Amino acid sequence: MHTPSIETLLYPGSLTDVQGIEVGQHTLAERPTGCSVVIARSGAVGGVDVRGAAPGTRETDLLNPANAVDVVHAVLLTGGSAWGLDAAGGVMRWLEQQGIGLPLGTAPGLVVPIVPAAVLFDLFLGDARIRPDAAAGYAACQAASTQPVAQGNVGAGAGATVGKLFGAPYAMKGGVGSASVSVGDEAGRRRVTVGALIAVNALGDVVDPDSGTPIAGARTADGQHLRGSVAALLAGESPLSILSGSNTTIGVVATNAPLTKAQAQRLAGAGHDGLARAIRPVHTMSDGDTLFALSTGQATDQAAALDFNVLCTLAGVAVQRACVNAVRAARGMQLGEFWLPSASDLIASKA
Repeated sequence: MHTPSIETLLYPGSLTDVQGIEVGQHTLAERPTGCSVVIARSGAVGGVDVRGAAPGTRETDLLNPANAVDVVHAVLLTGGSAWGLDAAGGVMRWLEQQGIGLPLGTAPGLVVPIVPAAVLFDLFLGDARIRPDAAAGYAACQAASTQPVAQGNVGAGAGATVGKLFGAPYAMKGGVGSASVSVGDEAGRRRVTVGALIAVNALGDVVDPDSGTPIAGARTADGQHLRGSVAALLAGESPLSILSGSNTTIGVVATNAPLTKAQAQRLAGAGHDGLARAIRPVHTMSDGDTLFALSTGQATDQAAALDFNVLCTLAGVAVQRACVNAVRAARGMQLGEFWLPSASDLIASKA
């Protein structure tokens, strides 16, 4: 029986397909954790939508369309729970050294980089006292490029897990994933791209958005099969008591189409449609699901006329594909005495 490789199952594209976007990641060697940074050197219009009940964030109020600052220079996604927000300081320091930020009129030559951030909880794996700090954020910026984004057990997805409703022994490895979708002519003059970078650390399962079949998530008692968390709940199985905020899926949606702040906020909200199609259950009391949206505005004037509903549709598709890529690219990992298999491990076991 032929079993397809993980590479053939990955959706195409990357957040870096969006003009004006770079991505850098840093993974700590001491334990599975790390951070991912999305950089817009020329600035980008930003928005955010927080749906989970236990978020850990920074500078999200600034992105409210009613507030004054209308440019973002980078977005940080990081492990380490609330401690991981320290990594944003390193991102700011690197950007300042590059002269990227809002000019300070009272201090010529100085800039203030705008760096919103969100964290996920990965303290279950290894020594919880080790988490991303300013040095990790700085290192992620140094690694930034326009090359396709590395996926799986890297950056903010290094310590990510999924399928924890029925306990850590039955969970699986999550990760970070990316994907992009485009519309327009092949010459590129009217081509509009929406990309996503998602760190999947969900309480629920990741499923095939088309069929609803679980890809990675809670496993059965023998550990060999996927339980299907929603089906198990509907059948009357009781979930374990879960520490609030001990999960969380975070990410960035970006486009080269020009947007206002209000539209960027709406695009971030449309990205959550992709989370809902790929993660079940999602937006729980134990997740802090947060999506940022960035608009570099580097598409042509003709692209600016694209119907906004089309952009929102692209955002949902890019996010759901990035979520699937995250678990398909992940690798299995030991969690104390428990083995956290990946989607590729289950595929290999059926070969």
